[in-house]
Amino acid sequence: MSTTVIVDVEAAAWAPMLPGVAAKTVWVDEASNRRALLIRFDAGAALSRHVHNGDEVLYVLDGTVSDDHGTVTAGNVGYRPPGCTHTVRTETGATVFAVVSGGVAPVGEGVRGGPPSQVHTVADHPEVEALPGVFLRTVWADGATDRKALVVRFTPGSALQPHRHVGDELIYVLDGTVADEAGQVTAGNAAFRPDGCEHVVRSEGGATVFALVRGGVEPLA
Repeated sequence: MSTTVIVDVEAAAWAPMLPGVAAKTVWVDEASNRRALLIRFDAGAALSRHVHNGDEVLYVLDGTVSDDHGTVTAGNVGYRPPGCTHTVRTETGATVFAVVSGGVAPVGEGVRGGPPSQVHTVADHPEVEALPGVFLRTVWADGATDRKALVVRFTPGSALQPHRHVGDELIYVLDGTVADEAGQVTAGNAAFRPDGCEHVVRSEGGATVFALVRGGVEPLA
């Protein structure tokens, strides 16, 4: 049976990407060409113009990040679809949790085109009580690939009932602590639930989690 893999993000070292931009690699799945990064921008830093060969979902932890199509502020979500061509910049500095499918390639500064990036304001999406004490917002979804981005809020003492993942899930804990049979995941750290993972998720003190889900879950008797 597959189990949760807990990632100690805080212990990982920052590595320079570009002047004023550093990153931590949180998770990599070579089979599906996906990776998750924690990216830190200094004030005034920028990524040069590039095109996305896959897509990217990001959550801004602090600060703001902007591109040709809009600005994502702290606590909100951005989406860069395949073919999106843009630069990324920040006047304030920012920290971003980003999940990239595929990759990016540099292009000339004059190159334009491709679908625009999207800004998803979390508060604009309704919060639904999925289970007693567990509330979720579906912030972004792609029906073609059966993927979605969720913000999940656990009240103190709440839990998800025993379930099996049919697909996978990557989480980043924004505040509080969640736990399952593999152990605790504290604020600022991450966990990956692979296809077939069976577990119970609970939060003694409450928590807020950003989750990227592929597929779904089925209850266990």
